[in-house]
Amino acid sequence: MSWWNYRDVAEKLSSDYHIILPILDGHTKSSCDFTSIEENAKRIIAFIDEKFGGSVLLIGGLSLGGQVVLEILSQKKDACQYALIESALVVPSKFTHAMIKPAFGSCYSLIKNKWFSKLQFKSLRIKQGLFEDYFRDTCGISKSNMIAFLEANALYRIKPSVADCSAKPYVFVGEKENRAMRKSAKIIHEKLKGSILHVLPKMYHGEFSINHAEDYASTVREIVTNK
Repeated sequence: MSWWNYRDVAEKLSSDYHIILPILDGHTKSSCDFTSIEENAKRIIAFIDEKFGGSVLLIGGLSLGGQVVLEILSQKKDACQYALIESALVVPSKFTHAMIKPAFGSCYSLIKNKWFSKLQFKSLRIKQGLFEDYFRDTCGISKSNMIAFLEANALYRIKPSVADCSAKPYVFVGEKENRAMRKSAKIIHEKLKGSILHVLPKMYHGEFSINHAEDYASTVREIVTNK
């Protein structure tokens, strides 16, 4: 997902907090091609160091963004006070990785057709009002970048150094997500000391932050005010 999936959340929190929605490398409007999850984390850490003295209140991420959050915590243990990791895959799949190039080699051109994009969008169970954002974003991603971050996502493995982070982590996963994602949430919970795992009833991948912005924003407020 790109910045727009957090837009509703940001609007609900912006009156009380300074919100920044980074665009991950390789996504629409990004100035850089995607290289790796590790490099994305490094660039965000450099931004935090330069603009905020090395630490912020909270960092949250979904899917690939969740993997970037984990990598930030691995590279800089005190980058934030709280971390929200939603639906981040940490169970590598060589089979999925091997299938990405052949799959996108044959169907990438279809992405720019609205009928095909609507089918993809429907399968993701994203609320209807975000379709134009989704369509614009996917059309703006190059084939090489799409393949690069999907391959990185498929092979990402959590680093041992994440156990040393000083942030208070919260891990979220949908009850209806696939087994690998649910297993990943448990692994993250085990690796992150003092983390809290939330299995979201009846939810699929990414539904919490995308489709339930009010609940997500309320959760952020509860976390940072320790209520």
